[in-house]
Amino acid sequence: MLSSRRRRVPAHPGRPLTPLTAPTEVWTDGNYCYPLTVVDGSSRSLLACQGLPATRMAGAWPVFRRLCEAYGLPRLIRTDNGVPFATTALGRLSTLSVWWIRLGIVPQLIEPAHPEQHSRHERMPKPLKAETTRPPSGTLRAQPRRFNVFRDEYHLDRPHESLGQEPPASVSVSSPRQLPSPLPPLAYPGPVEVRLVSRNSGIRWQRHWVCVTHTLAGPSVGREEVDDGLWDVYFGPLTLGRMDERTLRIEDHKGRLVRKPVSPMSSD
Repeated sequence: MLSSRRRRVPAHPGRPLTPLTAPTEVWTDGNYCYPLTVVDGSSRSLLACQGLPATRMAGAWPVFRRLCEAYGLPRLIRTDNGVPFATTALGRLSTLSVWWIRLGIVPQLIEPAHPEQHSRHERMPKPLKAETTRPPSGTLRAQPRRFNVFRDEYHLDRPHESLGQEPPASVSVSSPRQLPSPLPPLAYPGPVEVRLVSRNSGIRWQRHWVCVTHTLAGPSVGREEVDDGLWDVYFGPLTLGRMDERTLRIEDHKGRLVRKPVSPMSSD
């Protein structure tokens, strides 16, 4: 008789509590069908409204790269739990969120089935659908132009009550943190041992191989002993899980946790 074990879904890190108080500190994003929208959490600026053929890294990455080049790097990017922002891999990491972390951007997930934690962004689909997709354009070339018109009007002209009836453009500013090239190495504090994740998605432990996740093949992770035979494993500022020397497995005990508190009001 054949049996199979159900794959364990990594835990969610919990409700995002970072306040949206300063422009270009926290971006939020989400996708409905295939439009990708990116909003600045404080100024409400609609930074991008891009129609994509699918919800994949290949389509989303150029959009975020262009935004980082134009506006600088945010401190956080808050998203829903869908592709390409999150996966079922260790730490819920996706290829896109790994790139963000290497840039010094902390990915932050809302809790499943809690759209109110994304409330400023959840208001976006209704006017977007009404003004750009009902009815949709007759050609693929025409639809992006309608998205561009909506973005410009939303950013430059549409007043917002929370901004004193001023448009987002009146308070929008760029981040002083610029997109680096090449990507800098991740820094870990002194007590943390650094290990390279090989192309086969694991690290060497003495003479053994320990699986981490395929989304981290190439970068390094840090590990720190927290008890006899127990090690916390980090990727940049995030705790991925805990490794037990006896089982040589990394367990996602609380999802992604910020190792040190990240304040959106920090001046760095």
